[in-house]
Amino acid sequence: MLFALATAPGSPEHPNEDWAATVLPASGWGGALVLLDGVTPPRGDDGCVHSVPWFTARLGGALIELSGSRRDLTLQEILALSIGRTADTHRSLCDLSHVRTPQATVVMARWDEREIEHLVLSDSVLLLGMRDGSVRPVLDDRLDRLPPGSLSSVTFTDTRLRNKEGGFFTAAADPAVASRAVTGRTPLDQVRAIAALTDGAARWTEVFRAGDWADCLKVLDDEGPQSLIDRVRVLEEADAGAGRALLGCGKTHDDATAVHSVL
Repeated sequence: MLFALATAPGSPEHPNEDWAATVLPASGWGGALVLLDGVTPPRGDDGCVHSVPWFTARLGGALIELSGSRRDLTLQEILALSIGRTADTHRSLCDLSHVRTPQATVVMARWDEREIEHLVLSDSVLLLGMRDGSVRPVLDDRLDRLPPGSLSSVTFTDTRLRNKEGGFFTAAADPAVASRAVTGRTPLDQVRAIAALTDGAARWTEVFRAGDWADCLKVLDDEGPQSLIDRVRVLEEADAGAGRALLGCGKTHDDATAVHSVL
């Protein structure tokens, strides 16, 4: 089994709010990966004394520890337990009812000798490279289904659709959000590789249309995660140099993280 991981901040002046880790069991066969993309709030508008990287490190740490140690729990149960555990570490200091309390997108995958279990919440991406040559993207497409023109207002000002019915969901302080995640199981013998991407890395396909998901996984297979991020940065610079707005994304560069595993 081979793991490869790369991450890059959107700006050297700001901390990277992505978080990723992998784990192998102490005995037996299998593994797990966790990928988070922290949600950047407007400055001073989240009701919390902690930073987004503080939050993603604690939530991610709980997720990866439980993914490796609690095989009796589903990934949804692990996400709910980890959200609750993280909330307990700062509820006495912070307003966790604030709609912009620190939060993150989530991708999780865990496998043993029989099957792969997966979970995706919000707009990060999981790719399953199948042994028949196809690539199956696992997506939570609620953001894509929002009414036209609502995405920019959600990103910057509008809170009516965040963690609300008819809107979209992220991992914040409410463990119940775990029930909103996209989940599934796939027989292990059907899968040869797994990849997880934050939306900053997924721009190669989702924003710039440089290739489809099968092409994206081929870059990861052949060149590795850092190469995919480097390709995204080149496209971003070209887009900025041409004076084009990045299709409503709001910033030239975003934190970008990719994890790739060959089973």
